[in-house]
Amino acid sequence: MQDAYVVDAVRTPLGKRNGSFRDTHPQDLAAEPLRALEARNGFDGGETVEDVILGCVTPVGEQGSNVGRIAPMVAGWGDSVPGVQLNRMCGSGQQAANFAAGQIRGGMHDVLVAGGVEHMTRVPMASDTASDEYSYADPENVTETYFEHFDELTTQGEGAERIAEQWGFDRRDVDELAVDSQQRWSEAAEAGKYDDRVVPVETEVDGEPVTVERDEHPRPETDVETLGDLPLVFREEDAGVVHAGNASGIVDGASALLVASGDACDAHDWEPMVRIVDTHVVGVDPKTMLTGPIPATRELLDDNDLTVEDVDRFEVNEAFASVVLAWLEETGADWERTNVWGGAIAHGHPLGATGSVLMGKLAAQLEDCGGRYGICTMCIGFGQGIATLVERV
Repeated sequence: MQDAYVVDAVRTPLGKRNGSFRDTHPQDLAAEPLRALEARNGFDGGETVEDVILGCVTPVGEQGSNVGRIAPMVAGWGDSVPGVQLNRMCGSGQQAANFAAGQIRGGMHDVLVAGGVEHMTRVPMASDTASDEYSYADPENVTETYFEHFDELTTQGEGAERIAEQWGFDRRDVDELAVDSQQRWSEAAEAGKYDDRVVPVETEVDGEPVTVERDEHPRPETDVETLGDLPLVFREEDAGVVHAGNASGIVDGASALLVASGDACDAHDWEPMVRIVDTHVVGVDPKTMLTGPIPATRELLDDNDLTVEDVDRFEVNEAFASVVLAWLEETGADWERTNVWGGAIAHGHPLGATGSVLMGKLAAQLEDCGGRYGICTMCIGFGQGIATLVERV
């Protein structure tokens, strides 16, 4: 079995909802990191890349018709590069990377591009459902047979509230993590940590040309007192903890990883960032829904005879602050080694793209700190979890 390496990782800036990407077609956004990988790594996409795997959680409308196939065509790679779109909901971009690694480790491919795209302004979340409420929790979206096996269909926000209740987190607990995420993003951005991974995008807004260079969602000035004034989203006041400030941001963006075998790295004179060591997915209770990172991380560590102390950096998607707090408590991982450049509460969560955003950030962090192992993990709708172990090379 051959090894699979992440050679390079890039992403667009993450544009806030109705922000600088509001007039940018999702297919154009998806093509941006592909073109960047080609330019940065000196290859001809049409001749070198054997397949493109893109996550997209809402593959309808402008994101329909297999955006994984269309993106390399829009990127100028011709008609020879196949592509596929996949949907493991919030874990889609990470699953794309994991599938690419499996294909390469199995000897079936040598050079793949894996990533994701989500334009949450132009294709709203859950617009692929059967109802008009833009919610996966509407009973109209599942067969009646579902309720023969599960007695309830909940929202992710309600799942985050139940996690906070189960682990005993109050509003200050979740708000403090949210503030820390914002401050960490700001410190990392000001220190230039993102500069080599975020590619500027030239586009138009209201017919005027603009160049988008920086994430638009972060609010570095956020403090606990400010968050304390925000209304709850999923429950009545005093009955919960989740609000817009301690949940992931709705944003538009795309990301991509160049994943290759050792032979391909040698042939192209590429120096990889990390080796993808192992991957894992789990299913969990769909009513609390978001606890998947806990068993996914534990089982991944056990399978590789590692402990949390052996891991130098963790990326845990900040879908909601309570999800990360529960993961920290149950795994015993150190917050000082987790989401050190800020997370989705700050920079946002472009659903299908986030997994590859976090994977790229994790690889860059290991290079930055000189660490050996890193783990990326995400919670997923309908009760799933995904985790990936990488090793700096």
